[in-house]
Amino acid sequence: MAAFDGKVMVTGGAGYIGSHAVLALLDAGFDVVVIDNLVTGFDWAVDPRASFVNIAVEDAGVRNVIREHEVRAIMHFAGSVVVPESVSNPLKYYRNNTAATRSLIESAVAEGVPHFIFSSTAATYGNPTKVPITESDPQAPINPYGMSKLMTEAMLHDVSAAHPLNYGALRYFNVAGADPEGRSGQSTVGATHLIKIAVEAATGKRAAVGVFGTDFPTRDGTGVRDYIHVSDLADAHVAALKQLIAAPAESFTFNCGYGRGFSVLEVLDAVDRVTNMTIERRVEGRRAGDPAELVADNSAILAALDWQPKRAELDGIVRDALAWERKLAEMGK
Repeated sequence: MAAFDGKVMVTGGAGYIGSHAVLALLDAGFDVVVIDNLVTGFDWAVDPRASFVNIAVEDAGVRNVIREHEVRAIMHFAGSVVVPESVSNPLKYYRNNTAATRSLIESAVAEGVPHFIFSSTAATYGNPTKVPITESDPQAPINPYGMSKLMTEAMLHDVSAAHPLNYGALRYFNVAGADPEGRSGQSTVGATHLIKIAVEAATGKRAAVGVFGTDFPTRDGTGVRDYIHVSDLADAHVAALKQLIAAPAESFTFNCGYGRGFSVLEVLDAVDRVTNMTIERRVEGRRAGDPAELVADNSAILAALDWQPKRAELDGIVRDALAWERKLAEMGK
């Protein structure tokens, strides 16, 4: 890897995925500054080895943070992520995801930050024309969340052509699990992630788990998703950063998934196995903006980056999520 002098700024580093990326960066020897306005994040989730600034990404003061901390790369996780909410409140998503990211990119360009990693999503594909999905497949979002992220991908593509900034856009599939060492996990109240909801039910925080739609054209009628362990995803970000540093004239976009999907019922069966109990299922209608099946073709990222999944077993993902849920209960969170 080429020389890297300076810090990595992680936006949304007090949130779920961002806090795991902070751990992975620190464990890999990078210096990190976290910015987060704590609307959905938690200051206690930021590893004490990192610097922390309570500020929103669109704030003009971000330029001062970049300058004072000698930031040479940005990992951008801050934003809103609930698909049904994006359908009912699209302007929130275009403000928090698209407009705020435009301001952040402008700050990066103004301060000469050369590397930018963006937290994108499989929701940019909409209802895919085939599964598994490759990076070159059509992008036609069916909800404002996906569109807000696709617009940011377009901005990065155009800005990198006009300025000395290379970028990596990582399109996540369904992120789940928690740090195997118990240092961080999904802590958001009212989270909509299936495995998070299921382990909440297993620990008594919820009475049941909603199954939203049993009439999808899938093997059991429920939605199929490619679940990736959050720590594997965080490692992929570190590998992506190292690639950007090594090849400063190159940018890339990769899917982040395992290349296999599980249905809602299969995930709940896994939670039953791990907990040795039966989670109550409540069948409800489909949610707005939910595609039937999203599974990654991950061959491109495996070929291009020094990254290999280490935690792909579904039951292991569930075990880590459950352990974190129990830790939250011990912490009174």
